[in-house]
Amino acid sequence: MSVDINVIGSHKIRSIPGGEQVELKTFWQDQDAVVIFFRRWGCMLCRLWAKELSEIAPVLKKNNIKLVGIGVENAGSKEFLEGKFFDGELYHVDDISTYHTLGFKRFNVVSIITSLFWKQSREAIAKGRGMGLHSDLNGDGLQNGGALLIKNGGKLRHFVQLFPADMLPNAEILEHFNLEAEYKEETMANKVRDNIECNTEAK
Repeated sequence: MSVDINVIGSHKIRSIPGGEQVELKTFWQDQDAVVIFFRRWGCMLCRLWAKELSEIAPVLKKNNIKLVGIGVENAGSKEFLEGKFFDGELYHVDDISTYHTLGFKRFNVVSIITSLFWKQSREAIAKGRGMGLHSDLNGDGLQNGGALLIKNGGKLRHFVQLFPADMLPNAEILEHFNLEAEYKEETMANKVRDNIECNTEAK
C-alpha cells in the first residue's frame, strides 16, 4: 500500500518517558529519519530487532539521521528502557489508528502462535535467547509493526512486517540513505528475507 506522508505525519505520539506529545512529522521535517514501529515492548523478537538496529545507530547519528522507536502502547516500556535494547528515541502512539493507517495488520490468536513455529521465527528466538534476551506478557501481542525510512526530498521506504520475526535488514536501511558502504557486519536482520506467504490471515 502507498503511504501519504502528510496524513501519517499528522498522527500524534508521546515520548517515553515523559509523555510529551508530538506529531510524527517532526522527525523528518528538518532531517532524514528511520522510524521503527515495534509490535510490543515485551516481545523478545522486538528486543532483538532493537538490539540489531542499535548496531547502525552510530552510522545514522554520524550522518544526522534520526533513529526513533515507536510502540503500540506505554505498557512494558519501562522494562524496555531499563534493558537498554534500543539506541534511539522512544515513543508510543496515542491511538492504534496510526498502525492501521500504515497498513500494519493484526494477527489472531491462532495465526500468531502458528507464525512462531516458522523457520525465521525459530532462528530469531534462538538468537535472542543466545544473547540473553527474554520476553514478558505485558501489552498487546497481536499487533504487527514495520518501519518508515524518510529521506529529505521525499524518498520513502514503507516496510510492513509479515510475521513477528520479520525485520528490515540493517543493510537495506543504510542503502536507502546511500550509506551501505559504512556497515558490513551481518546480523539476524541482515540475512536475506525468505519469500514468505502467509497461509493464515492476520486480523
